[in-house]
Amino acid sequence: MTNNDILKKLRVALMLRDDQIVEILELVDFRISKSELGAFFRAEDHPNYMECGDQVLRNFLNGLVIHLRGTKENPKNPNEVLAKHKAEIPKKENSKDRPEFKAAPKDSERARGDKSPSKSGSSAGKPKKKTFPKGNGKPSVVEKVVFKNGNKKKS
Repeated sequence: MTNNDILKKLRVALMLRDDQIVEILELVDFRISKSELGAFFRAEDHPNYMECGDQVLRNFLNGLVIHLRGTKENPKNPNEVLAKHKAEIPKKENSKDRPEFKAAPKDSERARGDKSPSKSGSSAGKPKKKTFPKGNGKPSVVEKVVFKNGNKKKS
């Protein structure tokens, strides 16, 4: 895992925007522009991709500690800081119109667990396996062969 991957995963997990990451880096007196920061988050085959150095990641992690925990003189609760980040994320306008999707079980009786599922459930739509009678008229390709490997069987 590269430094770029670590930085990307932390940004997603902590719901940070680019300007917030710049502010976190400024807490430890490390100045970086948004465009330089955006180069770290690009795909590796992109022409403007830039490798995140150890110094940048180290300063980001040190700044993140100060951002979440605060200083000795002014301590913070990390849960409150993360809740504040979550509240700052703008909601999509069209998400209010659309109800949230909740997956329901295919067979309501199966979800109860107290009875066996009904026959009308998911197995009703499956085609049944064809069964052939034993003497279906096809010639046997392989004959039954008795192998004598030298082992004496008890009779």
